Amino acid sequence: MAKANQHIAYREKLLFELSREGKRGVTLEDPLPDFPLPEDRRKDLGNLPSLSESEVVRHFIRLSHLNFAVDLGFYPLGSCTMKYNPKVNEQVVKNENFSMLHPYLPEEKVQGILEAMYLLQNALIEISGLSAVTLQPAAGAHGELTGMMIMKAFHADHNTGKDTVLIPDTAHGTNPASCRMAGFKVIPVKVGKEGYLHLEDVKKLMNDNIAGIMITNPNTLGIYEEELHKIAELLHENNALVYGDGANMNALMGYAKPGDIGIDILHFNLHKTFSTPHGGGGPGAGPVAVREDLKQYLPVPVVDEKDGKYYLSYEIPKSIGKVKAFYGHTSVILKALAYILVLGGDGLKEVSEIAVLNACYIRERLRKYYHLPFETPNMHEVVFTDKFQLENGITTMDIAKALIDRGFHPPTVYFPLVVKDALMIEPTETESKEELDNFIDAMIEIAKIARENPEELHNAPQNTIVGRLDEVRAARHPKLKFG
Repeated sequence: MAKANQHIAYREKLLFELSREGKRGVTLEDPLPDFPLPEDRRKDLGNLPSLSESEVVRHFIRLSHLNFAVDLGFYPLGSCTMKYNPKVNEQVVKNENFSMLHPYLPEEKVQGILEAMYLLQNALIEISGLSAVTLQPAAGAHGELTGMMIMKAFHADHNTGKDTVLIPDTAHGTNPASCRMAGFKVIPVKVGKEGYLHLEDVKKLMNDNIAGIMITNPNTLGIYEEELHKIAELLHENNALVYGDGANMNALMGYAKPGDIGIDILHFNLHKTFSTPHGGGGPGAGPVAVREDLKQYLPVPVVDEKDGKYYLSYEIPKSIGKVKAFYGHTSVILKALAYILVLGGDGLKEVSEIAVLNACYIRERLRKYYHLPFETPNMHEVVFTDKFQLENGITTMDIAKALIDRGFHPPTVYFPLVVKDALMIEPTETESKEELDNFIDAMIEIAKIARENPEELHNAPQNTIVGRLDEVRAARHPKLKFG
């Protein structure tokens, strides 16, 4: 059996367990003469652990070695697009001409960063096929909320009275929450047996209260919404808008522009599609693009240009206001722009090609071993289930935990909810065929063990410092303090 590359099997203690009275990492009584301590500093440090500097450093370094990251191996989280982040992008952001800027500097002193923001706005306009972009939203869900607030402003401005949004059952989980936060009611729409929405099913739900539809394309099954253009026409005939969740743009770049298909509002996930870091608490970025007549509702300010000078424009008559302090997460914006400029249009198209090819390769190699709930061709991600393995008592969770023993982060499990016991795999374009083959071999090995020795999988993972946790108990009875 293939084994993960293991770090030193060291059971790391808590800082409080390592603490010994009298130890210290730094002396505060005699500070350097150029750095006097403030007189009102705390005298009583409370019940803090006492350790030497080397102990503190080693503790956190050892903990860092227990983390899994995209820089360490394959991270096939479906719907999350966990692609490798090129290090050249980090170098761009570290340049002090960007990193040392303060948001209160006058515009004439920050022409460089304003030009970069302007270039990214225009790049996203070109990629989306829409007319204008705001870079303010701090992440994908924040972009969703911003987009739905724009939809709300549109209907309020036109006094339509519409207050309900249609959401497919293949939507991302944040979609209905964003709608509700923006003041809309939600009606779910079931996808057809092929895994995509049918025009007739949407027609049955249309009424005078429908303000729009919120749709992910390709959807969370990795399947292209074949009838989206017809559905968009239906919504537009009824003075309703089409919101595009752009989380899966990694499958479309260079091949299809959402605006050309009928999307009116679209958010991007820069941390998914354009390789900026994903997770770890942020920052992220979720720019929103809109069609021409919706520009008047964008958050202020947006970056504009006149006579070769870049400036922050507040001339948006019906703006929904600010949705983020200052102008957005500029460090993330810079990384995304670097990615786009390096690849260019042809490179972005190739990204989509390889992302789809990689997912289709996994699908075809594994379809004999894992149940495929939809025969419709997938794009950038593929969804399997544990139906074959359940015959021997092996679940999706058992498969996921067994992958950890083989050095792979598990894929997304039990999502999308439209598929029972889902295993959702998204390889992205950054994984080589060799790495995909290693992953596929591990999955085939797990399927074989599920048939021949299923008990082995119930105890996975066995090669990690912490074994399988009782996640239900942890959720219901959390232990939130030491001692």
